Amino acid sequence: MLKSKIYGLLFLITVLTACGSGDTKKLNGESADSLNTQTLTEKKNILFFGNSLTAGLGVEPGEAFPAVIGNKIDSLNLPYRITNAGLSGETTAAGKARISWILKQKVDVFVLELGANDGLRGIPVAETRQNLQDIVDQVKAKYPEAKLIMTGMEVPPNMGNKYASEFRVIFAELAKKNNMALVPFLLDKVGGIPELNQNDGIHPTPEGHKILAENVWLVLKDLL
Repeated sequence: MLKSKIYGLLFLITVLTACGSGDTKKLNGESADSLNTQTLTEKKNILFFGNSLTAGLGVEPGEAFPAVIGNKIDSLNLPYRITNAGLSGETTAAGKARISWILKQKVDVFVLELGANDGLRGIPVAETRQNLQDIVDQVKAKYPEAKLIMTGMEVPPNMGNKYASEFRVIFAELAKKNNMALVPFLLDKVGGIPELNQNDGIHPTPEGHKILAENVWLVLKDLL
């Protein structure tokens, strides 16, 4: 009887040990699978840094052109997420002061959309150029592997032909100097078209933002 109890006890221990071992393997397997899934689905960050055009002043957050691009990226199942760091009223000087805080988050693709408010205020072109360069320098120093995009901007003719000409070229010049991809004119096919702009004649409607998104996407898609 004693031997029978001992054999029974040994058998029970063996079964429990085997079950425990199986559970451990199962848990380990699930942990590994979870880790692999997390690694595979980890998304890179596309940071849009700009003024009210990026922020989407006057439209719903989901209608601003960065969000429209984000929806396209999601529909294509690309491993990227969008961060909209647009701030209405931002000048290049203010952007220069703000960029270090924004760069606390990882940046894989940086889209720079600043300068329009400088132009509307008649800020000297040399100052705008230097501020933009300083912003780019900070991004490159913090994330040297990040891909960079410059969005070009123009000012209305009433700012004067000389100023408008000098202002227009700084974006292409900086893009070339810093090996950045260039969107020649962010407001192409939108600027000056009443039905694509809000009552102020400056900020795009939701339909206008869709066109801005396409303007940027033509350049961005080749970097992803």
